[in-house]
Amino acid sequence: MSTLVYQIFLICAFSATLLPPSSCHDHSRLHKKHKALFVFGDSLFDVGNNNYLNTSTGFQSNFWPYGETFFKRPTGRFSDGRLIPDIIAEYAKVPLVPPYLQPGFNYYAHGVNFASAGAGALAQSYQGYVIDLKTQLGNFKKVEKQLRHKLGHAEAYTLLSEAVYLIAIGSNDYSYALATNSSLLASSPEEFIGLVIGNMTNVIKEIYKKGGRKFGFSGVAPLGCTPSMRAMKPGNTGTCVEELNAVARLHNSVLDKVLLNLKGHLPGFKYSYPDIYPLVDEIINNASKYGFKEGKTACCGSGPFRGINSCGGKRGVTEYELCDNVKEHVFFDSNHPTERFYQKVSKFWWSHKPTHTETYISLKELFEVY
Repeated sequence: MSTLVYQIFLICAFSATLLPPSSCHDHSRLHKKHKALFVFGDSLFDVGNNNYLNTSTGFQSNFWPYGETFFKRPTGRFSDGRLIPDIIAEYAKVPLVPPYLQPGFNYYAHGVNFASAGAGALAQSYQGYVIDLKTQLGNFKKVEKQLRHKLGHAEAYTLLSEAVYLIAIGSNDYSYALATNSSLLASSPEEFIGLVIGNMTNVIKEIYKKGGRKFGFSGVAPLGCTPSMRAMKPGNTGTCVEELNAVARLHNSVLDKVLLNLKGHLPGFKYSYPDIYPLVDEIINNASKYGFKEGKTACCGSGPFRGINSCGGKRGVTEYELCDNVKEHVFFDSNHPTERFYQKVSKFWWSHKPTHTETYISLKELFEVY
């Protein structure tokens, strides 16, 4: 992509008023081998969709100090700066992919972000407050129809088959089940995980039917090691909630087998799914090894480990603490990492080369292969 075209797409994504509509929406100017990125998931990937929902502030981050570093303003991202999809877009030389609900945005040739903070693969997880995965799929199908209308069936199918689909989902299903004392999660975690991954599998297959062939999955991180979980431990010992971590590891293991099965049954299905759990666990619990000074206490929040979800003072608790140097922290708020953390994970995901026993490919290769 030429520098001029790249700059036009960046401007279009952020300010439709700077150029006439024809400049931003002329699909005939597409390069035949351009790249597109479609994003599904939760707060780890939501770049601002929840800004446009009439929802609780617990599921929004469109206020200061969110966005304080990279963007210098709140954007709806649950971090001080960029998220993994933003950083991957930079690696792939794709313009920042805007939120699907952003008013006035309907140029989808370089993809769009459907993710919603708090979303789960199960519709009942925080139902009524978020855009669950099945609804995100419905939004994708609307985009697919618009692309077919504007480009024609053949060119739209080509675009969708060459695109990369990033998915991060599942964490909220487990945290919600824990918060609501789900008897199923307690009695049969395997069955509960089966429901979550079953819903994910259905969505993957639906995207595949529309042409999707290249998928990237982030897996579930050590949920029990967030500042909010550490703050829940009696006596403020700061230890991780291992029961939740065990669920996360089992989720990742089951998903690994499911993806391998899909690869064997869906012609052309390619995916990137490195096990990021060990890396994230290592960064959190051995922060100094990775250039951080603090892996347990959040930069922004209140209470033990700043684990109370009060960052920004708009979620019931108005007073909160904010660290002096966000780059020293793994976590920005009680549940979400800093951009610096995301940079390390994104670099690993982008370039990690699988061993000879692993069947996935690196995210870099996923963008390069046609």
